[in-house]
Amino acid sequence: MQFPGISDALLRQRLTPPSGKVSIVLDTDTFNEIDDQYALAYAIRSPEVMTLEAIYAAPFCQKNRSIEPPDGMEKSYEEILRVLDRLAETGKRTVIRGATSFMPGPAVPVENAASRDLVERAMRRSPSDPPLYVVAIAAITDIASAILMEPRIIERIVVLWLGGHSRDSHVTDEFNLIQDTNAARVIFDCGVPLVWVPCYGVASHLVTTMAELERDLGGRSAIGDYLIKITGEHSNDHFAWGKVIWDIAPVAWLIHESSLPSRLAPSPVLAPDAQWQEDASRHLVREVTYIDRNWIFADLFRKLALAPKG
Repeated sequence: MQFPGISDALLRQRLTPPSGKVSIVLDTDTFNEIDDQYALAYAIRSPEVMTLEAIYAAPFCQKNRSIEPPDGMEKSYEEILRVLDRLAETGKRTVIRGATSFMPGPAVPVENAASRDLVERAMRRSPSDPPLYVVAIAAITDIASAILMEPRIIERIVVLWLGGHSRDSHVTDEFNLIQDTNAARVIFDCGVPLVWVPCYGVASHLVTTMAELERDLGGRSAIGDYLIKITGEHSNDHFAWGKVIWDIAPVAWLIHESSLPSRLAPSPVLAPDAQWQEDASRHLVREVTYIDRNWIFADLFRKLALAPKG
């Protein structure tokens, strides 16, 4: 598959943290866990920084949550609507169903409504316009499919993906990556401007507790109470228990990137065994290397506490 080449100068420009308000789409497997819901609410409650143009329901398959990818996508779609209802945003947001399967081969897109929407939105821009930021917090199927359907969109978008573990990790079976390794390879290989947020060792710093949630969110808003409820249901024992809310990380990077230190480095190679390999000749990506959780959770809690009370 041939992809448009982006000059090093343009790539570096696109990988520079934005200084003004941006337009985003959010691709989320919302029912898979409980952190996608926080990320969706965080994006909606940050209108001073971002305009959320569309929300895509992504596929997933996980024991006890979804029997197969189309079921996971549909449950995610329904969960998006529940979050919007508690934010008093029902009917105000564009919500689109994504893929019903993962990519069957390394260059075989899964055409779906979300991927077509991304192509249309991106192609309405010229390469000289400010990019559309694609915030992806799920298996990257929808986004990789859109790139394969219309490779020219890589000149018009910046992808922020929470997926995989850090290069230094000896563990590579991270959920978002391992669900669709074909799609992940497209994202790391195609040259699209990519802000990569690894999970273990980076986003895993974003831990909160039930005590903190109940103290800082409880009783203040419908969305806050809903998030406390679903977080509490995630474990039967809350004693000395913390929950990672890592999907808020890409949203937080757009809001306060200094709380998420990062570096420019050659895009890693995802080998056939799903291990990372290095190649210094490859194009650059921006890789988040650490997260200061305190500022991010303070900002998140303040914004969610101000949401309308149901």
